[in-house]
Amino acid sequence: MAGGIHSDVTSDLGSRIAAGDIPPGAVFTLAQLERDYEASRTVAREAVRVLESLGLVASRRRVGITVQPREAWDAFSPQLISWNLQGPFRHQQLAALMELRVAVEPTAARLAALRATPSQRAELRRLARRLREIGEEGRGASDEFLDADVAFHDLLLQASGNPQLIALRAPVREVLTGRSRLGLTPSIPAAGTLEEHESVAAAISAGEGESAENHSRAHMVSVWAEIQSDDSLA
Repeated sequence: MAGGIHSDVTSDLGSRIAAGDIPPGAVFTLAQLERDYEASRTVAREAVRVLESLGLVASRRRVGITVQPREAWDAFSPQLISWNLQGPFRHQQLAALMELRVAVEPTAARLAALRATPSQRAELRRLARRLREIGEEGRGASDEFLDADVAFHDLLLQASGNPQLIALRAPVREVLTGRSRLGLTPSIPAAGTLEEHESVAAAISAGEGESAENHSRAHMVSVWAEIQSDDSLA
């Protein structure tokens, strides 16, 4: 576990565990971390505390610090999602979150049609128009498009009024950002993508729950198929 004195111990160790470089079942100690990272006991202990809070490791006296199986990890942690997207499991991470989005965002859209405030409805329409403008300019891979896309889906989940759905804003935000940073967002948005954003916003504004749900599902399925067919992730 090599690392320089300036390494961010938590990030480096977490990303290596997420990548499988340090596999489940591996055991190490605080003393090893201190030596390998040239870090103080306090820094090493804090790194382990953070990784324990994410479920990546567990500490036991006389045993050491043990890397836990993946199913024990906090799958909704933005930090873990970011580490996964940086490593060999990025395709699995993107696919898993898209499967989640296909399952929940259409329901969030239906609820938003019932519960969104007037200002939220107006802002969703504005963001959808902004996405169309940027996308039609061929700037789907730009930071401006990313910002508008994140804001749109963040607000959609918030407008659902459901605390559990609202809690998904952080992981959705992380995967949208991560996909863009990996260069996987096309400059020319896939056919129908821009229109579906506007259709979802219009249906929510009109209070048409079933229509909002259907348009959201069509959009999610389209993006899901796009990720599944992306050879660069294989």
